[in-house]
Amino acid sequence: MPMLVGTSGWQYKDWRGVLYPPGQPQRLWLEEYARQFGTVENNNAFYRLPAAEIFASWRERTPEGFVMAVKASRYLTHLKRLRDPEEPVHRLMDHAQGLGDRLGPVLLQLPSHFREDTETLDACLTCFPDTVRVAVELRHASWWEAERKLRTVLERHGSALCWADRWSRPVTPLWRTASWGYVRFHGGIAEPPPRYGRQAMRSWARRIVETWPDRNDVYVYFNNDLGGAAVVDAAKFARAAAALGRTVSRTPPAPPARSTS
Repeated sequence: MPMLVGTSGWQYKDWRGVLYPPGQPQRLWLEEYARQFGTVENNNAFYRLPAAEIFASWRERTPEGFVMAVKASRYLTHLKRLRDPEEPVHRLMDHAQGLGDRLGPVLLQLPSHFREDTETLDACLTCFPDTVRVAVELRHASWWEAERKLRTVLERHGSALCWADRWSRPVTPLWRTASWGYVRFHGGIAEPPPRYGRQAMRSWARRIVETWPDRNDVYVYFNNDLGGAAVVDAAKFARAAAALGRTVSRTPPAPPARSTS
């Protein structure tokens, strides 16, 4: 499988004229997105879990080979704080199975104030089917102090520690905990904000390519949606990874060079 590069979500009105033709109705945006990208991270489920029929409709509206990662409900991660995970995990997977072969990894993003609790994380990961990949985005520094315990749990479940970037620098340790990787970009420091510069993209591409060879799956998503920055930066990153010899999923072409005359 190639390195899969996409964005976190697709329903952004300020992407008109960047990814979507100005006159294209919003009901056709997923089809247009999937024509230009090979993957997306669905963050709708984080705010409100869609019905199984909605997941099934997303499968029908996307081409064969398209991959949709799913961000787990905030009910599980933020309200329940991973406690009593059986029911919310089962409900999430029961609905998401409507995606069929389009289903990619599930992302557990924990709150920034959620301190290290490896045992609770372990119990939650145990509830997911073995056939489902789970990436974990941790945001409180106390987790890194429990490196041995945390890595043991993630490695046992085959779960990827989500590598995250904010303001063009890593905000998580760059530990490989699974045979596959998951990377999220939250916003760069280039102009216009929150864009990423070419050097940041090249540096990140090199880190990822050196950690996961071409035979390993890596999912890369840009969450800096404002003004279509995610669209532009995802395509820029894909070109940087391809230049290093990595096989990369489809992304929009580079914009035409501006005339200097």
